[in-house]
Amino acid sequence: MHTSETDRPESGSTLAQLLALIAAGTLDVVVAPHGTGVPVSDVVLHDAGEERDEEAWAATGLVLLAVGVEVASPEAVDVLRAADRAGAAAVVMRRGARGPRAALLEAAGRGRTALLARRPGLGWTEVLGQLRTALVHSVAGRPGGAAGVDGPRLGDLPGLANTVADLVGGAITIEDPQSRVLAYSRMDHEPDPMRRLTILGQEVPRWRVVELRESGFFQALWNTDDVVRLPADDRYAERLAVAVRHGSEVLGSIWAAADGRPLAEDAVAALRTAGRAAVPHLSHHRTWGRAAARAREGAVLALLGGSTQAAYDVGIERGRPYAVLVAEAYDAGGPAQGDVGERVLDVLALQAAAYRPGCVTARSGPRLYVLVPAADGESDPAGTLLATARAVPRGAVLAGTGPVVADLSELPASRDAAELVVRVLRERAARLPAAGAGSAVASYAEVAAEAAVLRLLDRVEPLWEALSGPVHALLEHDRAHGSRYGESVAAHLDAFGDTAAAARHLNVHPNTLRYRLRRARELFGVDLADPAVRLLADVGLRLGRRTG
Repeated sequence: MHTSETDRPESGSTLAQLLALIAAGTLDVVVAPHGTGVPVSDVVLHDAGEERDEEAWAATGLVLLAVGVEVASPEAVDVLRAADRAGAAAVVMRRGARGPRAALLEAAGRGRTALLARRPGLGWTEVLGQLRTALVHSVAGRPGGAAGVDGPRLGDLPGLANTVADLVGGAITIEDPQSRVLAYSRMDHEPDPMRRLTILGQEVPRWRVVELRESGFFQALWNTDDVVRLPADDRYAERLAVAVRHGSEVLGSIWAAADGRPLAEDAVAALRTAGRAAVPHLSHHRTWGRAAARAREGAVLALLGGSTQAAYDVGIERGRPYAVLVAEAYDAGGPAQGDVGERVLDVLALQAAAYRPGCVTARSGPRLYVLVPAADGESDPAGTLLATARAVPRGAVLAGTGPVVADLSELPASRDAAELVVRVLRERAARLPAAGAGSAVASYAEVAAEAAVLRLLDRVEPLWEALSGPVHALLEHDRAHGSRYGESVAAHLDAFGDTAAAARHLNVHPNTLRYRLRRARELFGVDLADPAVRLLADVGLRLGRRTG
């Protein structure tokens, strides 16, 4: 594989610059016989199903997207040779389960056209959009597209925030026009209260937005290309802000706050430059960021479902141990619904992303899944993150972790175990409402016995529903008449026959409990002196609690 940059032109865009600007991992360089410093003039689509018109490719420097062509397919060699004859800078094909054929690699090595492979899971439309956006905004020798802001790939907003923070000498937040946080720089110093609230909530607090709107600050910000200053007061540090706009359209804003030290002397000039440099990044984020996020989330869920091929799309390391954490927003009635549950899981996802390098998250319905990398020999890599989940603001969370697994193919087992932990915690909360008012977290090892009982009940439930007997009759009577015989028997069993303790749990007099137990024996034949009946009663009442 040849990836060196040679013969760099004095001006214009090169293949290397485009690859530096697009999202990491989108394209792989398979063979580049003349390096990646070759000039690029345009990016075009070619459908392998259409009749080939080599004259249409004749413009030197094209990047040709070979739609429908896989690197292992028979027609791959013909497409590459035709592109080479036409003077194309590169041809992009889809990478499949098999690698490129030897004949394709030989042809690529003898020609001038670079051979690139598209990552699975991406559409050609997305690749085309990324490359054309990068082509428009690239400048020779300057991937960032503006003097003084160098390095971040197209759409890498956290990288852009960190770069600008180094230039400005403060803390950077990049926001969309609705004051929602898109990215923020690393925290080298303790943030002031407003920055902390903004980052944890993933948006500027609504009351603060109202303040800035009524004071005329936003009007000034959205109607100038220059930096707007927000002086320090007795609450918050000084801030500088600049709008990021493409023509007359506002894409967002960049905010700089003093971060435990005064802003740099040239902070205003640096932020003004950053506002121009951020245009392609925010434009790319708006066009492709959400689609890429959905694709990445889908890849994480596929990996948790057993598709190890998705590991490349997620960007996690093969051969490294991982554990799975599952979190569920919770209220007294079960999983939290609506904005409250969404916000709680959004905050936890943000904290997980910052927990340690390599953490990846995905949402599925009311749950958040987190893949947590483990160091060699580490048995509880998510312990600190569990503690964070317990203290998540503005809501209750049930969170559990599965065991560490050494191979990615075992991730579904860790996920199943983590989901069982959440079920155990949910049942505890339903059984003991007072204790379940707040967040609850646990590892699988801490609830292994209760989790094993749940697994057994899952297997027994279909058989139980096909049977009949004293416990079935008792439960049916409770459902039909609202009686509390089942609850009383369950409390007696849980207390190991201690009538006083069971009565306290039910908040009734011990004589009331004795009466109920006697009537359960007389009416239904539930005789707790019989070990077999006790076992059936315990199983049946546990299953009965599932259906209310």
